[in-house]
Amino acid sequence: MPIKSNDISDCIHPEATYEIKIISVSDNVSLRVIQLSPAMDRGQPVVVFIAGWISLISAWKNVLKEITKDHTVYYVETREKISSQVQGKTTYSIEAIGRDIVHLTSQLNLKERKYILFGSSLGATAILDCCRSLTMAPLCLILVGPNAHFRVPKIGMVVVRIFPPRLYLLLKPYIKWYLKTFRLDIKSDYAQYEKYGRYLDSADPWKLKKAALAFSKYTVWEVLKTIKYPTLIIGASKDILHEPANLQQMVQTMANATYVDLETNKRTHSEEVVKVTKRYIHHVQEMNRK
Repeated sequence: MPIKSNDISDCIHPEATYEIKIISVSDNVSLRVIQLSPAMDRGQPVVVFIAGWISLISAWKNVLKEITKDHTVYYVETREKISSQVQGKTTYSIEAIGRDIVHLTSQLNLKERKYILFGSSLGATAILDCCRSLTMAPLCLILVGPNAHFRVPKIGMVVVRIFPPRLYLLLKPYIKWYLKTFRLDIKSDYAQYEKYGRYLDSADPWKLKKAALAFSKYTVWEVLKTIKYPTLIIGASKDILHEPANLQQMVQTMANATYVDLETNKRTHSEEVVKVTKRYIHHVQEMNRK
């Protein structure tokens, strides 16, 4: 899918620059990775940014504008997104996306404990899954609303299985209705519903179907016990889609995790996230010096 230069320019600090890369992560899958570079290298950790399921870069506009003042960011569009280049059959499972992250970290000229893995929703879950296989340790993990599992009602799974992707336009209004009615608190944050509507409008229905079937079988709980990296989990207590109780349980299960509640999905996509992230990075760096 073509990407307009304005789409990226509007999402970075005015003095930052960007470069679009296509990086092969397996024999038949290549991902679009957008390198966002600050005007001056301030020696800050590099950010490998893994957004959520079918998420658009515009959703992270406020965060990226703030963080690219000081940090180089590699914004990764994962394999289920419309921009990925896929030859032949492949899987869209969490494990496969996690393996992609491992391959990318080995190709981006990163340094041991000089980069952070920043992820949201699906991207955050894939980061958790890949930690067992990383060949180079990150400084820390910053995770916004990671999914413990992907809740799809039984009737929804039946519909996903029987509906051919070419009929996605007919199915899409019902998906939006389901989210609006049962999975989102539109009174607290109507903008979240509008944002997910834009995601669904821009999704590749073929990849979307395969990903939904793969994600429905996944849970993260066993993975959490293996993760030793310092981890900040950022939640939103009014964002029922990302199940705040699960985030609290994740923190309790992990060996070295901290939780911050920003209440709404809107705040977890704002400059406030960068302030929280920088404080946590500073904390981890100070602990490492002791």
